[in-house]
Amino acid sequence: MKALVLSGGAGTRLRPITHTYAKQLVPVANKPVLFYGLEAIAEAGITEVGIIVGDTAAEIEEAVGDGSKFGLDITYLPQSAPLGLAHAVLIAREFLGDEDFVMYLGDNFIVGGIADLVGSFRESRPDAQILLTKVSDPTAFGVAELDASGKVVGLEEKPAQPRSDLALVGVYLFTSAIHEAVRSIKPSWRGELEITHAIQWLIDNRGGVRSTTISGYWKDTGNVVDMLEVNRSVLEAADGGIDGSVDEASEIVGKVRVEAGAKIVGSRIVGPAVIGAGSVITDSYIGPSTSIAESCRITDSEIEFSIMLSGSSVDGVRRIESSLIGRSVEVTPASRVPAAHRLVLGDHSKVQIAS
Repeated sequence: MKALVLSGGAGTRLRPITHTYAKQLVPVANKPVLFYGLEAIAEAGITEVGIIVGDTAAEIEEAVGDGSKFGLDITYLPQSAPLGLAHAVLIAREFLGDEDFVMYLGDNFIVGGIADLVGSFRESRPDAQILLTKVSDPTAFGVAELDASGKVVGLEEKPAQPRSDLALVGVYLFTSAIHEAVRSIKPSWRGELEITHAIQWLIDNRGGVRSTTISGYWKDTGNVVDMLEVNRSVLEAADGGIDGSVDEASEIVGKVRVEAGAKIVGSRIVGPAVIGAGSVITDSYIGPSTSIAESCRITDSEIEFSIMLSGSSVDGVRRIESSLIGRSVEVTPASRVPAAHRLVLGDHSKVQIAS
């Protein structure tokens, strides 16, 4: 069995971070989201993995390498444009051959991994097995309709009038039957080859589609709110540990991981939290559900329920919360006189100003 991991999307909902950064590499608890998926695939006993890459191919390849650090053998499959999940299957045809495979969206996060799901698929081998979960806004997802017996009878992609609240989670399992399906469908109104249309083709022509509804934790980390929630969830389950230095004037409360080379000086850190290697926290407060990446500087400031990427600094800022701060960012107080805001913002930025 093989795996196909999709890492070619543009990440528009995470702009401006993703103007300069692959969305699959944005870290959760100081580890890229993509790595959690690759680890889950390895734990399921799959070793041959094809990664669909697009404009951020160089970043993905540099971060993942040949896959050996995950116990995987990685093949990179370029996609000229994000033309749909079924298009990804289409261009991966040679790599996949006639083997069964799991398709995993690189920006999805599932607590508990996929080993049990892969095991049950291997035993029964339907043409397709999909993972479902109940969501509050089905219009943002592919949605499945089940009959009274629980059989999948219909799928829709981002429907205006959803027939259920069961959304497709970004993990799919297929036999080689899916290849005929993706060749048989046409692009949707979005101009994409939808995997929901291909699975619907299987339902209409073969009938071998099964579903599993999960009640555990799943998130599509495509936006800031969900990214922060996943970060919180992972930190709560992680172990603390002090590998860096903490001076006597500092206080560590709860599960806090201070990585090697990090320094905590005159500060209070309340977990769950992680302070990355080489970062220096001075006269500051770091609150729960916060991840500070490597080589950051935080001085005389407060940060809570946030993610800060590598090489950034915050100096003299009273309070930051529910924030995603990119790489090599400088955050400082604004001048009180004149009473004006001075901004340098990238495309598609979102700013909230109290005035």
